[in-house]
Amino acid sequence: MERRKWGRLTTVISGFDKNIDLGEMATKLKSKLACGGAAKHGHIELQGDHRGVIKEVLSQLGFPEETIHIDWSFMPSGRR
Repeated sequence: MERRKWGRLTTVISGFDKNIDLGEMATKLKSKLACGGAAKHGHIELQGDHRGVIKEVLSQLGFPEETIHIDWSFMPSGRR
């Protein structure tokens, strides 16, 4: 989770295998989560806070749940 310009939140997903097509995976995630995003430098960035649903979505796409770790240390507190 990162805070971007103007206080917007971005979910960052990393740790994918080298044989995963990040562009295709980003397209699937953006479609399922109804958000914008991009595949950059070995990770996927999704616009918004999707920590509550990303584990379920990734498991539906075939990733084992025990390999999915969510960082809850970032807590948004309003804009800026």
